[in-house]
Amino acid sequence: MNNIQPTAFNILFGNESYKKLSKYIEEQQFSKIFILVDNNTLTHCLSVFKRKFNIVITYEVLVIDAGEKHKNLKTCEQVWNELVLYNADRKSLIINLGGGLVSDLGGFVASTYKRGIKFINIPTSLLSMVDAAIGGKTGVDFGKLKNIIGVFSNPEIVLIDEEYLLTLPKREFKSGLAEVIKYGYINDIRLLNEVINGKELENKFLIDLINASICIKKDIVQADFEEKNLRKILNFGHTIGHAIESFYLNTSKELLHGEAIAAGMVVELYISYLKFNFPLEDIHKLKQFVINYYGKVPLKYEHLNDILTLLHHDKKNEHSKVLFVLLKAPQLPIIDCDVEEDIIIKALNYYID
Repeated sequence: MNNIQPTAFNILFGNESYKKLSKYIEEQQFSKIFILVDNNTLTHCLSVFKRKFNIVITYEVLVIDAGEKHKNLKTCEQVWNELVLYNADRKSLIINLGGGLVSDLGGFVASTYKRGIKFINIPTSLLSMVDAAIGGKTGVDFGKLKNIIGVFSNPEIVLIDEEYLLTLPKREFKSGLAEVIKYGYINDIRLLNEVINGKELENKFLIDLINASICIKKDIVQADFEEKNLRKILNFGHTIGHAIESFYLNTSKELLHGEAIAAGMVVELYISYLKFNFPLEDIHKLKQFVINYYGKVPLKYEHLNDILTLLHHDKKNEHSKVLFVLLKAPQLPIIDCDVEEDIIIKALNYYID
């Protein structure tokens, strides 16, 4: 397999990645180094990183609570306070060792502390390997609103090491595959077929899925870093998905990002059927797979008004319009689709029924 080529930042993938990371850190001569982890990666992943890292460095470990409910300004304030306590300066480095929470929040903290210090992402979940750690989006939630506060800021390096996936609970692994399915629909239908056929459980296919997903996102981000046009296709499934995820943030039901996005793709494909005649048989097939693989999100008819309200706060909206990425066919996405509310409701009902 060929290594992923560098884009605006280096993506390290393979046996030599830690040597290259070590060389970079030695050359930069950082004044202070911080490793940001959550409770889970502190327990399961930090020891792997320490075993594989090739040089002796002095660092401080910053620990945040795991879980989407902690992806907020309060947690940012905790980390900023610790950076101040340790007298971190502009020559400091933050290494984000964790899943999407750690890379999103850690990147935002680094990008705003003293107007920006350098950071590195070492994703430990499938979701963060194929999506969250790649592309320069950083940020946190605000109240019930997903990723409403953030900046575009690239890490210096993203290091991909599939060994971290051995520490991942099965449910978290499945969550990450939702983003791979998304890449299949918008760019490479082969990825979708391999996931649905169960090949992702085989190590060789898993590595190929990760590599292919990263390459797709890297190329799109390189062409449109600030999401003015092409990059918007990466939001397929995320308009409805984020609304569903936000709805469950303050409930007793724990819903993972990928689970919400999987449901969101079903709903948005049904909207695509109503608007552009996307093949209905393909939608039925995805719906059945999503429900069997992820379980059904317990949405009810009485939740629809709340979902619609959340849609109107989506950060991708323009001129008070809720905008979707829809598909005319697999690999034929259309951005900035304004959808009537009655069609949104019909599509949500399709998922609920």
